[in-house]
Amino acid sequence: MSGKRILTVAQKAVSHIKKGDPLLAPLSFDEEVTFSEGELVQVVTPVGQFLGEAYLAKQNKGIGWIYSWEQGESFDYAFFLEQFKRAKSVRKSLLHSKSTDTFRLFNAEGDGIPGLTIDYYAGYAVFSWYSEGIYLYKEDIVSAFREVFPAVKGVYEKRRYHQDDEDASGFIYGEKAPSPHYVKENNVLFATYLDEGWMTGIFLDQRHVRLDLMSTYAPGKTVLNTFSYTGAFSVAAAMGGAAHTTSVDVANRSLEKTREQFEINGLSPEDHRIHVMDVFDYIQYAKRKDMKFDVIVVDPPSFARTKKRTFSVLKDYSAMVEDLIDISSDKGMFILSSNAATYKRKKFRSDLEKAFRNKGIDYSIVKEYGLPEDFTTVKANAASNYLKVFVVQKH
Repeated sequence: MSGKRILTVAQKAVSHIKKGDPLLAPLSFDEEVTFSEGELVQVVTPVGQFLGEAYLAKQNKGIGWIYSWEQGESFDYAFFLEQFKRAKSVRKSLLHSKSTDTFRLFNAEGDGIPGLTIDYYAGYAVFSWYSEGIYLYKEDIVSAFREVFPAVKGVYEKRRYHQDDEDASGFIYGEKAPSPHYVKENNVLFATYLDEGWMTGIFLDQRHVRLDLMSTYAPGKTVLNTFSYTGAFSVAAAMGGAAHTTSVDVANRSLEKTREQFEINGLSPEDHRIHVMDVFDYIQYAKRKDMKFDVIVVDPPSFARTKKRTFSVLKDYSAMVEDLIDISSDKGMFILSSNAATYKRKKFRSDLEKAFRNKGIDYSIVKEYGLPEDFTTVKANAASNYLKVFVVQKH
């Protein structure tokens, strides 16, 4: 405890923290807090009652995190070692899985070290640092990780607090992964690139959704994958026996990346359609051609800007779904997703219902997904459980 500053939180923040929310925001304090990145402090109530041990760092809208509710606990190698041991133990089944060798190995505050996530890619790991403050503890964190996960062959990092993604990616230790590096999810292969900017080629939080698309929703169906990125949903659908898939993404890289995913799974890209174009332009094109799809996957970025338009999930999701209803088949199914933490589940569901109501279409919600089990969350911190997916069936 020696040398630590004591910070008093505002009374209005006490109940949140006592419920287990580790995030410290500017509004958690009555006065502006000045600090150096990574500074360790003790947090107390206005009457001096101990609340938690914390480190300070700018991350999104926060200025720090409580890392321990135990008074006097250090933020050091021994602490990190314990968090990694615990995280490893709860992922035993994934670590020994024969069908999946890529998943979230460590999930920030959900696993005890706020500001750090670690993803596993078939023998290799990628660290994502979300603040300069947590990055200052890199040496002890990496040493503890090596102790607990000796089988990991090589480790990369993404410094996500950087604005420029060209400077965000780097190699830490071990042997370098091949490029592309093939990983397996539910026996489907995906090509990943561990040292090319922020993105690796697959979003691991949609594992269960892709499995159900492959096994339940896609067989024999025509599938439209909007905002398709590298075509992960399309390939899962095709591997499950979809009659045909169409992938649409505005990024030029999406064409070669999606073709690659089909090819490494023994599928011909020529049997599927891949369009490099604005999703909204494609919807209008499909309307003019009177195209209809049995399953439509919608997993957009929280915010996107092209030369022609700006898209925000908070403002535009409902209208987009209305447009997509026009190109869905009579019994069409929708997989509607958002990873925007600011887009609350209640508002998301309300927007989806509004879209179907405005079109006069009867529907039912078949299934709902959140984050998979490896993306551990803190119940008291709603933003950590960001993923919302609804499967909606037209009647």
